[in-house]
Amino acid sequence: MRTVFLLTLSNVFMTFAWYGHLKGLRTAPLYLAVLASWGIAFFEYLIQVPANRIGYNDFSLGQLKIMQEVIALAVFVPFAVLYMGQPLKLDYLWAGLCLGGAAYFIFR
Repeated sequence: MRTVFLLTLSNVFMTFAWYGHLKGLRTAPLYLAVLASWGIAFFEYLIQVPANRIGYNDFSLGQLKIMQEVIALAVFVPFAVLYMGQPLKLDYLWAGLCLGGAAYFIFR
């Protein structure tokens, strides 16, 4: 559970680093958006690297990657809808089902 918690937390930081500037720094110069994203990504890596090291004791590399992708979508959808104001689309469900299939095959 530590791995899942840490990967979820790191994905929150990652999502803001990758996409948060599209709302908060949209009119700022590109270099400011890059510096802000790098600053956020620093904290993401402080969480993600230990998460993967801890998780590698119990999970294979493939399992860690698929777990990260499932978590990334679970974090991204609320971010897109609640923070970025994007409409909730059925496509998120289909993507989630595809990732669910990937998780099934990698963890079986």
